[in-house]
Amino acid sequence: MWTLIMGIVDRLKAIGPGALVAAAFVGPGTVTTASVIGAEYAYLLVWTIAFSIFATIVLQEMSARLGLITNEGLGEAFRNEFGNPLARGITVALVVSAIGIGTAAFQTGNIVGGAAGLATITGVSENVWGPLIGLVAAGLLWTGNYKLIERVFIGLVTVMGLAFVINAIVVRPDVGSLSLGLVPTVPDGSAYLIAGLVGTTVVGYNLFLHASTVQERWDGADDLAACRTDTIGMVIVGGLITTAIVVTAAAVFPAGTQIEDVGAMADQLEPVFGGFALTFFAIGLFAAGFTSAMSAPLAGAYATAGALGWERDLTSTRFRSIWLTIIGVGIVFSALDYNPVRVIVFAQVANGLLLPVLAVFLIYAMNNDDLLGEHTNSALQNAVGGLVTLVVVGIGLRTLYDVLLL
Repeated sequence: MWTLIMGIVDRLKAIGPGALVAAAFVGPGTVTTASVIGAEYAYLLVWTIAFSIFATIVLQEMSARLGLITNEGLGEAFRNEFGNPLARGITVALVVSAIGIGTAAFQTGNIVGGAAGLATITGVSENVWGPLIGLVAAGLLWTGNYKLIERVFIGLVTVMGLAFVINAIVVRPDVGSLSLGLVPTVPDGSAYLIAGLVGTTVVGYNLFLHASTVQERWDGADDLAACRTDTIGMVIVGGLITTAIVVTAAAVFPAGTQIEDVGAMADQLEPVFGGFALTFFAIGLFAAGFTSAMSAPLAGAYATAGALGWERDLTSTRFRSIWLTIIGVGIVFSALDYNPVRVIVFAQVANGLLLPVLAVFLIYAMNNDDLLGEHTNSALQNAVGGLVTLVVVGIGLRTLYDVLLL
């Protein structure tokens, strides 16, 4: 038993920046989208999670490899790749607007999501918990201690995983139907949900976050194997958490039920499965919101600082000013109970444009011998990356289409 416990501890010690990536994409947006999918289509769209996780692993591995080998963030790579001042200016503007302003817009949802979880448990208003969550997140980032920040993420991802997975086990899913859900089907009216789930999993700002944080944990090509293991393992954990949410929603609601948000999900859990299930769900929602409330500002700071040519130091004044601004926006809007719809719409458009650009640039950069030497992409990696990029382009176009209809 002791050997088993020590083995688990060693495994946990090996977890690194992958935990930040998983925590970043399993945020309130993913919890909401997965809940809606499970309620409306039961297990039919589980295949979407499998594809999303596959696509995320492909792109995140490239981004992590780029950061580890070149010792540069993705923002710097973008900036340095374009010699033409106009092209560089457009690139910097796109990165700053899509990632910097985008993370600020989404930060309100992250904080409110975490606050909703605590409000469910305590009965205290979300408007009280929201600013507190923002302040605690700011305090942790202000320490500039990457190891501490990483441990907090690992702990919260563990809590989030246990909370959602325990609920999924309690509802006793139909394993046969769940397996059939891995066969790709597109039910009528489900295209926007498929695009939404892929879009909340394959996240552009995670590529910037990962390329920079791997340098905080590891040092060069000798650590590539550990980096890949961490990336693949933690992204899969994130996928399992998302699947657990879909499974729970499928059990709670009759197929075809349309819900607007996770509040409806929480309301249904208590009378059906008892108060403990509601508590587990609320704890998971809090962990999802709080980790995203930390990862989004951090990613925004890495991306913006890199694109502008500023120092990527957790303790530098410029770096801190970026994430403080992002968190500040979230705190203010969460306290005022204000939903910045127009800003979020802008962020969706910018991210819809940037993600395909990022995917194409990654594949281009990963074939640069001068940049990566022997660690460039193989033919298979290029083929798989190309396939993922085509889908990402489609998702980007779908996002723009949806936004233009608003």
